[in-house]
Amino acid sequence: MLKNLKEDINCVFDRDPAARNKFEILTTYPGVHAILMHRFNHRLWNAGFLWLARIFSTFSRWLTGIEIHPGATIGRRFFIDHGMGIVIGETATVGDDCTLYHGVTLGGTSWQQGKRHPTLGNNVVVGAGAKVLGPINIADDTRIGSNAVVVKSVCDKGATVVGIPGRIVKVDKNHKIFDAYGMPQDTSDIDPMQYAINNMLDDIHNIDDKMQKICQILKETSGDKLPLDLESCQIRQIKPDN
Repeated sequence: MLKNLKEDINCVFDRDPAARNKFEILTTYPGVHAILMHRFNHRLWNAGFLWLARIFSTFSRWLTGIEIHPGATIGRRFFIDHGMGIVIGETATVGDDCTLYHGVTLGGTSWQQGKRHPTLGNNVVVGAGAKVLGPINIADDTRIGSNAVVVKSVCDKGATVVGIPGRIVKVDKNHKIFDAYGMPQDTSDIDPMQYAINNMLDDIHNIDDKMQKICQILKETSGDKLPLDLESCQIRQIKPDN
C-alpha cells in the first residue's frame, strides 16, 4: 500500500510540469485523492462489502469530481490530470502507467451483466473529453486524442486515435515519449484527410502554373494568326492551407 502511494505521487512529476513537491501533490491534487480512495474502495469491493464501497466511492466523487466505480481495476502509477468529470465504469480495466485527463469516460454500451467497459493496456494516454465505450481493448502505448469517441478495439501498439468515431491516424511502435492530452508533438501528418486535401491543392496550383506557361508560349509563337482566348486558359489559383 505504501509502495503504491509513493509510485502514485512520484509519477505526477513525470507527467505534470506544474508539480513542485510531494506535499503539494498529496494535498492539492484531486486525481491523487481519487486514486488513493479508489484503491481502498476496491479492496472493500473485493472483500464483499459492496454497499460500503459504493458509499465511499460516492463520497470520493463529491470530494474530487471523479467517479470511479469500486469494481474497476486500476494498475500502478495511474495519473489523473485535472480530473473533473471523469467516469470509470465497474468492469473497466486500466493498465500500468496510464494517464486520463478531465472529462474522459470509460463507459459501457450494454444493459447486460458481465464485461461492459473497456480495457486499457499499459502506458495509454486518453485526452480530455474522450469517450472509450464498450468491452473493447486498447493496445499498449495508444494515444487517444481529446474528444475522440472510440467504440472499436485498437489492436496496434503505439497507435494515435482521433475523431468521431475514433480512427487510427498514426502508428509508432517505438514511441515512448509522454504526449500530453494524447496528441503527439509532431502533428504535421496527424490527419490523413487534411494531408490528402493539401496535396490535391498543391497539384491544382502546379497545373495552373503549367497552363499559364502554355498560354504564354502559344501567344508568343502564334501571334494573331491563332484565334486563342487567353482568358479561357486562366484558372483561379487556390493555395493550400498551411
